[in-house]
Amino acid sequence: HVQLVESGGGSVQAGGSLRLSCAASGYVMISGCMGWFRQTPGKEREWVAAIINGARYANSVKGRFTISTDNANNTLSLQMDRLRPEDTAMYYCNDRCRTLFGPGTQVTVS
Repeated sequence: HVQLVESGGGSVQAGGSLRLSCAASGYVMISGCMGWFRQTPGKEREWVAAIINGARYANSVKGRFTISTDNANNTLSLQMDRLRPEDTAMYYCNDRCRTLFGPGTQVTVS
């Protein structure tokens, strides 16, 4: 069964850090297909970061978030530093080559 599952969300104070992980199962992820989105209630899903000929970031997270892959473990990560209350959202792992999203993990920054 092909799926993505996120983990690592939680609650943190402003200025803190969290590291999100996304595990792919049922297939081998390709780094250049992977990315992260986020969504808050009542708003459209927002692109956060992706690996497209290298790491790419939304302006709102550039310099604070780092996307990476671990091919040996078939996982995608998002290191989030200097978190802000406006980073509060449900975060989703995405494989755009398969049009696949995980169920999401909640990040709350207070």
